[in-house]
Amino acid sequence: MIELAASFDSQLSSLAPFIFYIIVGAIVFVETGLFFGFWLPGDSILFSAGLVAASHGNINIALLVTIIVAAAFFGDQVGFVIGRVVGRPYLDKRESPRIQRMIARSERFYEHTGWWAVVAARFFPWFRTFVPPIAGASKMNYYKFLSANIVGAVLWGAGITLAGFYAASLPWVKTSSYAIAAFFITASIVSATVNYLRHRRALQSKS
Repeated sequence: MIELAASFDSQLSSLAPFIFYIIVGAIVFVETGLFFGFWLPGDSILFSAGLVAASHGNINIALLVTIIVAAAFFGDQVGFVIGRVVGRPYLDKRESPRIQRMIARSERFYEHTGWWAVVAARFFPWFRTFVPPIAGASKMNYYKFLSANIVGAVLWGAGITLAGFYAASLPWVKTSSYAIAAFFITASIVSATVNYLRHRRALQSKS
């Protein structure tokens, strides 16, 4: 990611501050909110934006982080609404037993471990694009999704941007975003395992 960030750094640094904010915010929003944005390099853009802010005094890091977090938040909200309003009615029309089983499994997953999945997905390309609409189509509780979206937007958006900002003087900060991701991935796996074992015991007790 560091090498890719360097190339983006050279391109972003030539932009005027206002255009810089708009472009970075738009990229983050499109990658997290629209299906065709899955190919955009979100992590590298955030890290590069932090590097540019550190080396150019006309870029306000607080404003930059605010724009990025807001774009990440509203992107996921749009993805969730698309999944709920468009994706779910489409799936409900499919009468295939395989599709219906897939829907049921997805609903159980997002009911038990959806919060962690939404947060952890922020740190992975493609996942952060597709998880929100899938959560919406799976009828994940809106308030659970909302809280996970807020936490994920702050940790991912602010975390990686600030990592790039401070990496200009503190190279060891470059790895901090991966430590955060590892924490939520581990927590998600543990939560899923606990819920699976609990569900299995419940089935055994009924039999």
